[in-house]
Amino acid sequence: MNLPLSCPRCRAFRLQLGSQSPRALPRRTFTAHKRPPSAPKPIIDYKAIRRDPELYERTCKQRNYAPLAQHPSRIVELHQKCLQLQRQVRSDQVWANLLRRYLTNRTKFLADTATDSHDNTKKLREMSPEQVKAAARDVKTKIAEFEKAEGEALAEIHALALEMPNLTSETTPPGDEHEVRSYINESPLPPNTKPGTTPHPWRSHDDIGTELGVLDFATAATTSGWGWYYMLGGAAQLEQALVQYALSMATKHGWTQVSPPTMVYSHIGSACGFRPRDTHGEQQVYTVAQGHEDAARGVPELCLSGTSEIPLAGMKVSCTIPAKDLPLKCVAVSRCYRAEAGARGADTRGLYRVHEFTKVELFAWTAPESAASETVYQQILALQTEILRSLGLYCRVLEMPARDLGASATRKVDIEAWFPGRQKLPSAGWGEVTSASTCTDYQTRRLATRTEFNGAKAFPWTCNGTALAVPRVVAALLEYGWDEETKTVVIPPVLRPWMGGRERFGRVGELESE
Repeated sequence: MNLPLSCPRCRAFRLQLGSQSPRALPRRTFTAHKRPPSAPKPIIDYKAIRRDPELYERTCKQRNYAPLAQHPSRIVELHQKCLQLQRQVRSDQVWANLLRRYLTNRTKFLADTATDSHDNTKKLREMSPEQVKAAARDVKTKIAEFEKAEGEALAEIHALALEMPNLTSETTPPGDEHEVRSYINESPLPPNTKPGTTPHPWRSHDDIGTELGVLDFATAATTSGWGWYYMLGGAAQLEQALVQYALSMATKHGWTQVSPPTMVYSHIGSACGFRPRDTHGEQQVYTVAQGHEDAARGVPELCLSGTSEIPLAGMKVSCTIPAKDLPLKCVAVSRCYRAEAGARGADTRGLYRVHEFTKVELFAWTAPESAASETVYQQILALQTEILRSLGLYCRVLEMPARDLGASATRKVDIEAWFPGRQKLPSAGWGEVTSASTCTDYQTRRLATRTEFNGAKAFPWTCNGTALAVPRVVAALLEYGWDEETKTVVIPPVLRPWMGGRERFGRVGELESE
C-alpha cells in the first residue's frame, strides 16, 4: 500500500503511484501555469479598459491588487504602439503587393502599369528582375518584423487584461471596512452584553468534539498533517445531515443538483478568477504534478478545486446557452481544497480553517443585464438566510468592502455566524459561514460562454453563493447545542429527519439508536 507523504507545515503532498513518477500537490497559484492551446479563448473587453484606464487603476488599488494597478496604462501604451506599427507597415504592405504582382506576371504588370505615374510603379519599372527579387525579400523581412512586434504587443495586452479584476459595484463599500446590513435570529447573549465580554462558560467546538470523540485532529495530523481532521459519530452524521438539508432546500427553490468533478484544469480555475489568499497574502492551490511525458506532450495541468464554483462554471466552456434557458441555476456538493489554511493559532484552530472541507455551492448563469442578475442574486441571499435562520444560528449579513472582493466579483455579501467559542478573539466571535458574489460577464468572457440577448451574441452574467460551508456550521452547531449537564449536543429540529429522528447526540456509540 502506498501512503501519502507530507512535508512539514503542510507545504506539499506527494503520492507515490506504483512505479510511475510521483505526482505532487505543491502549493502554488492558478496564474503560475502556462495556458494550453486547448484552453477556451477569452474575449476581453479591451476597449472598456482603454476608455477609462484610471477607473481600472483605482479598482486594482482598492481591491488589494496593487501590483496590477499599472496594467491599464500599459495596455493603453501598447495599443498606441500597435496603431503606430500598423501605420508604419501600411506603405510596406502596398510596396509588397506591387512587387508580388510584378513577380507573378512581369509582362502583364508592365502592360497594366504603362501609363501609371505613381512613384513606386515608376521605380519598379526601372528595376532589374534581380533587384525586384531582392526588394521583395527585404520588404518581406521588414513586414515580418513589424508583425512580430505587433503580435508581442497584442499578446502582452491580452495577458495584462486577463489578470485584471472585475470592476466594483457601486453598492460595495470602498476601503477595507464592511457594512452590517442585517441580523439573523436573536443573539444568544444576555441583554446589553457585547460579544467577547459574556461570563457564560462557552466551550469551543474542538474541545467539545474532542471530549465526545466525534472530532479527531491528532490522528489526522499523523496521517495528513495540520489542517486536516476526522469526523466521527454524531459529527459525521451532522455533516451529512447539513448537506442533505441544504440540497433539499435548494432543489425546493428550483436549483438543479449537479455532482461535479473535484479535479479541474488549472486554466479553468484561472478563468474563473479564483485566486485564494491566505493570511500572508499568498495565493495558493493544490496542483497535481505531471510526469515528464505528460508535460512534453502539453497535457494541461490539473489542480484540486477550491470550490465547486469552478467546475460548475466550466460546464459551459465554449458553449452558447439558449436565452430561453436563462436563468440556469445549479447546486452542487463537493469536497474543496485550500492550501492557505493559515498559521496555527487560536483563530485557525479546530474546523474553522482547514485544508479540505465539504461545501454546498450555488451557481447560476443569467441574462446579461443588472435586473436579471440581481433577481437571482437576491434568491441566493434569501436561501442562505432561510437555511441559517432555521438552524438557529445568530448571524449578521455584511456588505463586503472592495478590499475583500475576489478577482471575479463585482459585489460580495458575506454572512457571519457568531461562534461562542471564538468570542475572545479579535473578531469577537464572528466568522464567515456563507458568501455570495455577482460577477457580471467576468467569468463567461474568460470561459467563452455565450448566449443571445436582444438579437445579438452576448456573454451571460454569473452569480454564485455558498449554501453552507459545512465544517464551520458543524463547529457552530456543536457550540450552540452543547449541554454541559448531559454532555450531549442538541440537534436542530430541521436536521433530525437526517439523523434518525434523534434530538441529541453524545459520545461515539452513545444515543446512536435512541
